[in-house]
Amino acid sequence: GLPAALPALPLELTVLYNFLLSTVGASDSAIRGEAEGLRQGLLRVLEACGACGQDLGTEELWEKVLQEATMAELQAPLHRLGGLQAAWWLAAGRLGSVAGLFQLLSTAEEPGRAHCSEGQNKLLSMIKAWQVPPEEASLPLVQSAENLKEILCTAAAFRQGLQELDAGNFPTAFSLLQEAARGFCSKEVLAQIYTCAGCCAQRMGKPQTALQHLKWALQVDFQCLSALSHAAAVYHELGETDVELQALTLLYEALRKSPPAAAPSSPCFLMRTELLVHTPVLSSLLRRHHPSEVKYLLAQRSLRDGRVANAANHYLDFLSLLQEGLQEQVPLDGSSGLPRIPEVFLEAASALEQAGSYQDAITVCEEVIRRTTALVPRVLQVEERPEQPKECSLPGAKVAGGHLSQKKESLCCLAWRAAGYLHQGWAWAKLGEHKEAVTQFSRCLSDLLRVQLPGSGVLPKESLWPEVEVLQKIRLLALIGRGTQFLEMQKHKEALLDFQHSLQISPGDPAAASYLVQALWKLNRKQEAAAEWKKLSQSSPGDDGRQQGQGRPLPLYLVSCVERAMFPHSDALARSIQDYLGAAAQDTSG
Repeated sequence: GLPAALPALPLELTVLYNFLLSTVGASDSAIRGEAEGLRQGLLRVLEACGACGQDLGTEELWEKVLQEATMAELQAPLHRLGGLQAAWWLAAGRLGSVAGLFQLLSTAEEPGRAHCSEGQNKLLSMIKAWQVPPEEASLPLVQSAENLKEILCTAAAFRQGLQELDAGNFPTAFSLLQEAARGFCSKEVLAQIYTCAGCCAQRMGKPQTALQHLKWALQVDFQCLSALSHAAAVYHELGETDVELQALTLLYEALRKSPPAAAPSSPCFLMRTELLVHTPVLSSLLRRHHPSEVKYLLAQRSLRDGRVANAANHYLDFLSLLQEGLQEQVPLDGSSGLPRIPEVFLEAASALEQAGSYQDAITVCEEVIRRTTALVPRVLQVEERPEQPKECSLPGAKVAGGHLSQKKESLCCLAWRAAGYLHQGWAWAKLGEHKEAVTQFSRCLSDLLRVQLPGSGVLPKESLWPEVEVLQKIRLLALIGRGTQFLEMQKHKEALLDFQHSLQISPGDPAAASYLVQALWKLNRKQEAAAEWKKLSQSSPGDDGRQQGQGRPLPLYLVSCVERAMFPHSDALARSIQDYLGAAAQDTSG
């Protein structure tokens, strides 16, 4: 409550500097609010100078204070408070305000001195050009202004590097992150900077540079597990599956262990780099994965690479995590790195089936069928895929969007249930239970009759919902699957009908066409079989596991079904037909 007096201001401002730093040291969140104490200190300076600035904004207030307070004894405490103000603004992302403040501080010291060379970062140049006031023995500081300057330089480079990374300016971002790595910070922050630089290099198409920086991050701080996660992603891009799986295994084991208590930085500072750099892009890059997400990645990568035994074990581990309340810890609605629960179950069934655990696969599929039965309507009327409007400001737009979302969800549930029956059909087929396999394939096809297309029932692929494309692929695979079982049961006419129907759904499909030839051959319709075989041999290679015409990859849980549907007897059938054609040619010439 005492009036401001010039002789006491250096001590008063130094006490304020120490108090604000202690506040930040006591609570990390203090830096995220307004520095009201700083403003009051500046108003006290103006009061002592006989001026007023109550109505001024903070930036204008600083400009007026530096104009009015020209006494030499006030320059050092004001510069120290300027460094603190820069820290507050830097934490709030107000980089322009920081640059303007250092412009004022430099001009107050020596007019015309503040500038930066072409190609240099303006903000960093200004901070580095700041002449830190010398410390006075009579006025001890809890943290030196020189140390504060180094932290500001590091934080400014780090924060700007993250901004450029988020904006897609990768070379500039990489240069700024390298600048930050050369700055003053704790081991934990240095590991974070290396991790961000590694991610930047990965996006620049420099995987080896990315791996080098991610390796440095782990060498500096092995608890920076996000670096290990990003390294696994780089190895995945490089196609180095063995090393990727090793990295994911290490990551999973590390995440399962409770993290050790973080060792305090030495020496311990009240204002630290990590307090000034907390942005959404940094949080995203350093996101700590739940162990279940990594376990799923291990399962998925193993399945894609054909390591079915390992994949089956990983999926079973993951399903056991579901029983432990995983959904309460990680959202399983597709917003995290995990797919929807039914898709995970179906992928697990695919892995189990390929690993020879057919009964387990059937059980897992039964769970999918049970959970989705109540969610599938009796009839699903599907129109052409709607175009996404740029703006939904029209009345009723939200209602229409909700209706489309509900239809999409119903199509997904139908696809999952139909895929469950499809996998059960193939599993029963492998067990030699052909009648049961036919039953499951028939249930799958019956389910798919719920979908009704407008008009003729045929839409161009570009007009189809992606979910409808998946349903059509399931229908094709179920018809081929049922046809193969009819062949095993010597019901060649029924098999022929299924293969003919398959070709109506997907004309030119090589698996369906090959089985059609075989069915005709077994029915002793050899001339027709030979004609179809000639047509097939002259066609270009067909389905490679992607949706024809769209290039969309199939869901992982359907890939094994596509492989099961491939025709296994091409060479033997070709020889038989060639022998038949050769004999027919001899008879004709004779």
